[in-house]
Amino acid sequence: MAESTSPAVCAVLSNELPQPGDKELLRLKVVIRGAVQGVGFRPFIYRLATEMRLPGWVSNTSEGVFIEVEGARETLQQFLFRIEREKPAISYIQSLDSSFADPLGFTSFEIKESMKGAKTAIVLPDIATCPDCLREVNNERDRRYRYPFTNCTNCGPRFTIIESLPYDRPATTMRKFKMCAECEAEYKDPLDRRFHAQPNACPKCGPHLELWSASGEVLGVHDDALRAAAVTIREGRIVAVKGLGGFHLLVDARNESAVWELRGRKQREEKPFAVMYPTLESVKAACEVNELEKRLLRSPESPIVLLQRKPNGDGLADGIAPGNPYLGVMLPYTPLHHLLMSELGFPVVATSGNLSDEPICTDEHEALRRLSGIADFFLVHNRPILRHVDDSIARIVLDRELVQRRARGFAPLPVKLDEDAPAILAVGAHQKNTVASSVGQQVFVSQHIGDLETTQAYEAFGRVITSFEKLYEFTPQAVACDLHPNYLSTRYARGADARVIGVQHHYAHVLACMAENNVAAPVLGVSWDGSGYGPDGTVWGGEFLAIHNLGYKRAAHLRTFRLPGSEKAVKEPRRTALGLLYEMFGESAFERDDLPPVRALSSEEKKVLRSMLARGVNSPLTSSAGRLFDAVASLLDLRQTVRFEGQGATELEFRATEADESDEHYLVRLQGADPIVVDWAPMVLSILSDIESGVSKSVIARKFHNTMVEVMVLVAQKVGMECVALSGGCFQNKLLTERAVTRLQQAGFRVYWHQRIPPNDGGIAVGQVMAAIRELKNGEKE
Repeated sequence: MAESTSPAVCAVLSNELPQPGDKELLRLKVVIRGAVQGVGFRPFIYRLATEMRLPGWVSNTSEGVFIEVEGARETLQQFLFRIEREKPAISYIQSLDSSFADPLGFTSFEIKESMKGAKTAIVLPDIATCPDCLREVNNERDRRYRYPFTNCTNCGPRFTIIESLPYDRPATTMRKFKMCAECEAEYKDPLDRRFHAQPNACPKCGPHLELWSASGEVLGVHDDALRAAAVTIREGRIVAVKGLGGFHLLVDARNESAVWELRGRKQREEKPFAVMYPTLESVKAACEVNELEKRLLRSPESPIVLLQRKPNGDGLADGIAPGNPYLGVMLPYTPLHHLLMSELGFPVVATSGNLSDEPICTDEHEALRRLSGIADFFLVHNRPILRHVDDSIARIVLDRELVQRRARGFAPLPVKLDEDAPAILAVGAHQKNTVASSVGQQVFVSQHIGDLETTQAYEAFGRVITSFEKLYEFTPQAVACDLHPNYLSTRYARGADARVIGVQHHYAHVLACMAENNVAAPVLGVSWDGSGYGPDGTVWGGEFLAIHNLGYKRAAHLRTFRLPGSEKAVKEPRRTALGLLYEMFGESAFERDDLPPVRALSSEEKKVLRSMLARGVNSPLTSSAGRLFDAVASLLDLRQTVRFEGQGATELEFRATEADESDEHYLVRLQGADPIVVDWAPMVLSILSDIESGVSKSVIARKFHNTMVEVMVLVAQKVGMECVALSGGCFQNKLLTERAVTRLQQAGFRVYWHQRIPPNDGGIAVGQVMAAIRELKNGEKE
């Protein structure tokens, strides 16, 4: 492993230091773990120690930051207090262990070279440009004026450039750039905010921009390349821009034809595009932005934030987010983006540089090949990106952030455990895949990888695992995976040279929520999503799991119905609705031409589906809450086929928010006891009656949401467990989540939901780790 070659930095403090024979003199030994590398923590300790006249040293290690200082007990205690109170803003301390020892007679304070050790230090995510760096970029008299790779210890790339721990420049992709004298002086000065800023660079010695044609011809360099790229975007052309963790595809968000051209080339029919705005003020002109959303937009994580669009129009092309009252918005988060957006002065589509279902491109030559036929021009740079990292997606739910895609700004920050865990690798789910690993008392969670639908996605999945194993010198004791035998992630696990632990999908969802909230069993988990492999051979998805110390029990589930066509039904809510109607009415369901899903099918399709359902062929039984949402969306004729995952359910949510707030809901029946079966048939009959009576779709959608929440309350009361954890893709639904938490709390339950670990399958890997830890410790067999 490469280590820093810079010499120790010393500061002679005073001739008036207490001498080793002084009875009051003690040596304080401190080990700090957390996000304390790459955030200016060592210079902070240097300044604090010298101000307090405490001799000693500080060093980075592969575990965290180690400190030793000598002084009077009272002064040393004050030193510890001030570390907690005054630490760098973007750092956080997971643990601070301190002890006293006999003094050694230190006479100065020094920053020592990084030391080797166990690989448990937290790698910081990539961080948005800080105000100080942005001021320099915009200052004509500064040597970094308009330099798109300006950074310091408070901002810039981290996870995307680090190869090994501890975090030192030779262990990053910046090692190829030799610092000029001015940058090196900053790098070695403990009082400079660029002290040991590993990506430190300037126009003389750092990375630079180039603009390429679609054939790879260099059309411009440095600032001229950026200005020329802005001109092409103004002209309605598509530009692939190499950013922090990969490529964006940028196009004028106001240009209807350009937006639809991008959709066609990228093979992305209707899924909403994210939009980057030049300033917060321009966002406020288009969207409703409250104080929490404002803070999230401008946070160091700087994710895409889902915001309510203003009704009077925002000047964007209709093709940005067709029929969607929300807009995925982000602000510039690197100097490159700030400069480009300042040059343009209008919003742009900023979507991942890939074809649908593929990982984003990270290398300019790879991008030239893979994005051929999509991008007209390529704005590239020569700073290597070690690992791809997408933009994160978040929204404000119940006055706190809910991360729906966890990547830049959040990954690979860990979930903290109460005690050391066995070394587990979890390979996640098939969709929205992430991987996770337990190292000591931490579960490190990878960036979003995506759906494992293509060769490129599966290769990216393998690279992320290899990267994790290298970064933490990690050899898993066991590999945890989903129970579904055909998932590529499961197949990967089966080929690993370690014990394989299969984990039921919805059990993993609930354990992920419990781990994030540091909640112990017993807990009732409400795990609602589209689908997950059930041990009984059915497709689960509307589950109530009673979590106990040794495992789980299926306490309740939604009544099952068949999905004609299996996976095809996921893409055609009309099929799902027909399966629901068939469960209620049998063959006569096909005669209900008064209902939208039946009308939406041709005579030939009805004939095939009738045979499928009658014979039970390619029509698995499901208890899925997600499919129930789809079925109701079809019954209301909101969506008969979908162009992206969850489209029917989201449109049902949007329609429900149009209705006045109300507690009105439909009836359901609870049947049986072990497990309880939630019979939705009375609700569906009432929905059909309301449709026939001409009740508005928005009112029906609202009543449906209210009913699903009442189901949670009824089952929780029946099961009788005080703590309730909400997890699964259905809880990306803001209306459902907020009402569920409120009603359950009103009913006297303690409710937990997700914040920084996604409720969707992006959180599955965390739950798999927790399940594997339980099995290894308790010997349970699921």
